[in-house]
Amino acid sequence: MKLKITIDQKVYEVEVEASAPEQPQLPPVGYLMQPAAVRVPAAQPAPAAAHGGAPVNEDKVCRSPISGIVVKITAQEGQNIQTGDTILVLEAMKMETNITAPLAGKISKINVNPGDGVQAGAVLVEFE
Repeated sequence: MKLKITIDQKVYEVEVEASAPEQPQLPPVGYLMQPAAVRVPAAQPAPAAAHGGAPVNEDKVCRSPISGIVVKITAQEGQNIQTGDTILVLEAMKMETNITAPLAGKISKINVNPGDGVQAGAVLVEFE
């Protein structure tokens, strides 16, 4: 495309070509971007108990939400607990996570010991 441009009363004839659309520019260094919403699917529980392989009543177990190492156990077998009470603490990626009771009741069996490695979905505690 040819254009005529006047600067300081002098006429210039210029030729201009259309170019490809510009690529999006990256934000400047140090620019804080808002993280995108990430949906992480919940761990799918295994159909069998951690020890023994027998099917379990999903309404009466506490499964591990993450893979990690058991740091400490704060509850005992036979103890009555309330929903939300801390049962044990897991460590994953140098962060400790409190595992809380999903229901109120009496603990019938604790399937892990301090120092044990557990996988996401493993049965940690069984209730009566």
